[in-house]
Amino acid sequence: MDAHSRGRADDIDPADQWVLNPQTGNYELRLDNSAGHSAPPAQSSRTTGRRGSTGSGNGSTGSRKGSTGSRNGSPATAPGRGTVPGQRRRRTPGAPDAPGRDGGSSPAGRRKRKPQKSRKKKALMWTSGVTAGLVLALAITAYAYYEHLNSNISTVDIAGAGSGGFKKDQAINILVIGTDKRTGDGNAGYGDKDSAGHADTTILFHVSKDRTNATAMSIPRDLKTDIPDCETKTGDDTKVIPGEQDVRFNTSLGQADRDPGCTMRTVKEITGITVDHFMMADFNAVKTLTTAIGGVEVCVAKDVDDKQSKLKLSKGKHIIQGEDALAFVRTRHAFGNESDLDRIKTQQQFLSSMIRKMKSSETLTSPSKMLDLAEAATEALTVDTGIGSIKKLQDLGSELAKVNPKNITFTTLPVIDNPAETVKATVVVDEPKAQPLFSMMQNDVSLTEVKKKEKDAKNAQAALLKGPRADVSEVRVDVYNGSGKTGAAQRTLDWLQNDQGVYKSSNRSNAPREIARTTVEFAPNQADQARKLADLMGLPATALKQGTKDAGETEPMKLTLGGDFKGAGVPITGPAKAPEGVQKVVADKQVCAE
Repeated sequence: MDAHSRGRADDIDPADQWVLNPQTGNYELRLDNSAGHSAPPAQSSRTTGRRGSTGSGNGSTGSRKGSTGSRNGSPATAPGRGTVPGQRRRRTPGAPDAPGRDGGSSPAGRRKRKPQKSRKKKALMWTSGVTAGLVLALAITAYAYYEHLNSNISTVDIAGAGSGGFKKDQAINILVIGTDKRTGDGNAGYGDKDSAGHADTTILFHVSKDRTNATAMSIPRDLKTDIPDCETKTGDDTKVIPGEQDVRFNTSLGQADRDPGCTMRTVKEITGITVDHFMMADFNAVKTLTTAIGGVEVCVAKDVDDKQSKLKLSKGKHIIQGEDALAFVRTRHAFGNESDLDRIKTQQQFLSSMIRKMKSSETLTSPSKMLDLAEAATEALTVDTGIGSIKKLQDLGSELAKVNPKNITFTTLPVIDNPAETVKATVVVDEPKAQPLFSMMQNDVSLTEVKKKEKDAKNAQAALLKGPRADVSEVRVDVYNGSGKTGAAQRTLDWLQNDQGVYKSSNRSNAPREIARTTVEFAPNQADQARKLADLMGLPATALKQGTKDAGETEPMKLTLGGDFKGAGVPITGPAKAPEGVQKVVADKQVCAE
């Protein structure tokens, strides 16, 4: 046995190299582990090991693997050779100097051997070096992949069409646009391959300020509306594309060189909601994203065989991806009355299932799926420059991910058939249902049952809304404009008198200063009037400011319009629930397409 087995090959110890030569029966010193046995040395054998070891006795320093310094139990001597030198022991730190090789103390002048690094220390150093190398390699690889993903993203400068960017402490509005542009492998056969594309599928995704809920409102492509003038970027220049009146909504993109910024402006014209950012995807996005997450589960209430979309499914549940997934969201003839409105419902059911799959542990805990998803998403999506990097998309995604799927509701902009058409091909906004829905979105009111915070129930202000209401003819109020919006007081006065019958009202022009929130100041004996006015205007309890002294019989309340004023007749806060007939699909529940 030699010193190599103890990690000392770089400094061979002669005391560890004594081996038995079977030809001579003597113990000989062998310094080269691979060489044959040497001739008997001329010098006399050593008689003792280091530290006075006798080369015998169980556990002595002259033993090997617990032997007594002998082989097969025989004494550790050879004829004419004396005892075999004992195995060298490492010196314990702080112990006295070990005896020399002749059994005496080491001479003071002897040059000490340079301490050798222990095997453990060497291993730690080697491991540390490897770890540092791996970390560096991973950092370089991660950065390279980060840059690769960044280079995948396509961006469009929307020329100031958005809000200037989402904020973490504010509500977020994202416009998701699905274009019917026939680009990409295998997509040319779906329709007009030379089309610049339209806003074929458009969803306004609103996330509440407190991230407790979200509403995804689909806008029908065949909606007749007005498209405003649009600024668009063309290289280093900017041009204005003239607007159009009473045209299909889907022409807000792609036609006449309109970019997604035009679609964002059109949505604001319709809803009054300013969009922060857009995300646009084509047919390939559906195919690649569904494949990246391993498919999306859908349910159909009947057998489907649509020759146009090529969708063929048997009744029941299926996991679909790629071409099948695209066929599912494109089909118009498989479900409902074969209208675009029924196709929207099918798309909402599909997207709900896709959200569930993306947020499932099956996806989130799979590194391969997450990398595939990142690759597919960055290649498939086009976004505005405000979120045109992985870091910005990551920040946005972290905000959107806070919403529980059970509080994400899909709905469709309320519409009716276009009364101007004999053959019904387009639709128009159903204003009585649409305006309350817009107000709910603007005021973060969920379409699902979201548990209210306890502080709301305990808020003393809420008690002010409890109690009797005065008749509208008894409401007496002066209107002041503190909103900063020109003509707001007069428009409100006209609405109160002409539409609501509040005849005892007056316009007192501008308030002394602009305020952020609309307020109603009233006396204790005017509480019933204040409640009625709050009901008419959709005011929250926090808008009510009750004084301490009763008012005179003809003394009016004081209504001051604030920065939250959205227009005469538009509620400051949304209604408690959506109007009857507003279609809804909840993201955490599966619905079978019929």
